[in-house]
Amino acid sequence: MIPGTDAYDIAIDISDDDVERLLSVMPEDVESASALSYCRNVFLPLTTACRYTCTYCTYYDPPGQAELMDRKEIRETCRRGADAGCTEALFTFGDDPDDRYTAVHDQLAAWGHDSIHEYLREACEIALEEGLLPHANPGDQTRDQMAHVADLNASMGVMLETTTEVQAHGGPRAKNPGQRLNTLRVAGELGVPFTTGILVGIGEDWHNRAESLLAIREMHERYGHIQEVIVQPVVENERWRGGSPDLATMRRVTAMARAALPDEVSVQVPPNLAPARDLTDCGIDDLGGVSPVTVDHINPEYEWPALQELTAVAEAAGVPLTERLPVYDRFVDDGWLSNPIEAAIEADDDAGERFRSILDRGETPEAP
Repeated sequence: MIPGTDAYDIAIDISDDDVERLLSVMPEDVESASALSYCRNVFLPLTTACRYTCTYCTYYDPPGQAELMDRKEIRETCRRGADAGCTEALFTFGDDPDDRYTAVHDQLAAWGHDSIHEYLREACEIALEEGLLPHANPGDQTRDQMAHVADLNASMGVMLETTTEVQAHGGPRAKNPGQRLNTLRVAGELGVPFTTGILVGIGEDWHNRAESLLAIREMHERYGHIQEVIVQPVVENERWRGGSPDLATMRRVTAMARAALPDEVSVQVPPNLAPARDLTDCGIDDLGGVSPVTVDHINPEYEWPALQELTAVAEAAGVPLTERLPVYDRFVDDGWLSNPIEAAIEADDDAGERFRSILDRGETPEAP
């Protein structure tokens, strides 16, 4: 049984036979994608406060050091992103800052907000005003928290990471796989196009990897809301010296992801962390969000590739590179979007024209 599922009343039925079948998949068993896609974004770390202290993560700052982005910085960053041709405002923050972060809570109160999710809603409003589509990744969320911001997001996300307990998640506030799956379920119940994924190399074994992918598949089969699954290797940084998965591991687990998931769910590898050029024959069809404006605040030591590098990956694979929005086309076509997001895409302004041109063409426009 997946740890924590009882506490959240989640029934996930993954048979040993299904796990064994998935474990038998190798790269030669899957087909290469006919195209690769990517999205241009700006990365906005709303706060670096987080209740968790995962040993591989450099994103969080301890109490007394964590800060909040102010409204002016949010607006200026979004404006620079829109001017650079971006379409996505990627909002991240650590899972609900707990009571240790008194300065963060005091600052939120001074700005008129009772919670970080209230402030996230205001930040999403700013992004839309500046011509970007919000995609929020705020960690585990309750139904009320997600419902409070879902209508102002084109899509949302949280990494499942793994369905097992690992030492890298250890400590008094360890991540709970059941809670992560509950967030995926809440997104499905609310009809939110959703991004999730697994982390590779944090202490899980092959059985755990297969189980995690099959758990994501089961959630998607119930709700149809998973738009992409990220296969992300853990990478060395100032807090993690446990090594990274080798190429053979990444090739096999990426192929397993492609085999586990239905065709409409994209398989993504982050090109600043994974050897994307060596994984194109393992079923990936997306290279994620990259930014011409901001750094990867979760992995700041690993720079985003330039657009020319993504083009080179696609050319080496012999497939076209297409730009996409932070919400995949099928959700636009099938009526999943909220009224504010639909209005932004249909707006008679520069941003709306940019969004529609990507939907209509899916081509990589010239950088402004």
